Amino acid sequence: MRFAILTALLSAAALSAGTRQLFNGKDLTGWKGLDFWTVEDGAITGRTTKEKPTKGNTFIVWQGGTVSDFELTFRYRIFHGNSGVQYRSKLVDEKGFVVAGYQGDFEAGRTYSGILYEEKGRGILAKRGEKVTVSEGAEPKKPKIVVEGSLGKSDEIQAVIRNEDWNEYRVVAKGGRLQHFINGRQTVDVTDTTAVGAKEGVLAFQLHAGPPMLVQIKDVVLQD
Repeated sequence: MRFAILTALLSAAALSAGTRQLFNGKDLTGWKGLDFWTVEDGAITGRTTKEKPTKGNTFIVWQGGTVSDFELTFRYRIFHGNSGVQYRSKLVDEKGFVVAGYQGDFEAGRTYSGILYEEKGRGILAKRGEKVTVSEGAEPKKPKIVVEGSLGKSDEIQAVIRNEDWNEYRVVAKGGRLQHFINGRQTVDVTDTTAVGAKEGVLAFQLHAGPPMLVQIKDVVLQD
């Protein structure tokens, strides 16, 4: 009996060794962004208003290093506007906290949540419900995208997303394969075979330019 308990404890310890909670639920320790970002209701909160808009997309960036092959889960809710999680990305403007690279999109609308978008890069690499292969095209920013299969209709995926309420987002990245899930439903499955497809980079969350919006993120867990 004691041996079984010890084995279970050791297994739990081994599992947790590669798992990190990236947000403490109290303050922005370990994260940096402009003053649009605060902590409210135990969540990282990004807010723009009519009186205080952002001139361009801006991000709050995790300061704990870079990510390469990983599984990331977090919970989000959004009121108006568009946001997303950046991964394997580059900080291209340190003063303005501007990030470029892979983005797992989520929004207050009914079209883009779950897609794979490349911020300041190749644009939409996979629409919702698509299993695709991305290969070299005529130009670096114009890749060849081939739809290999379907994960379901966009409307069916949208039906599992709760409006203005908490949802769970999961990103799995291994080599050139990138997968997104919302509330347990897979939204895209992408194999990026191109030379420009990033294998490592920063992790961040987006606050989109445009009309006033509010986005909140919590329970951010990274499994290497």
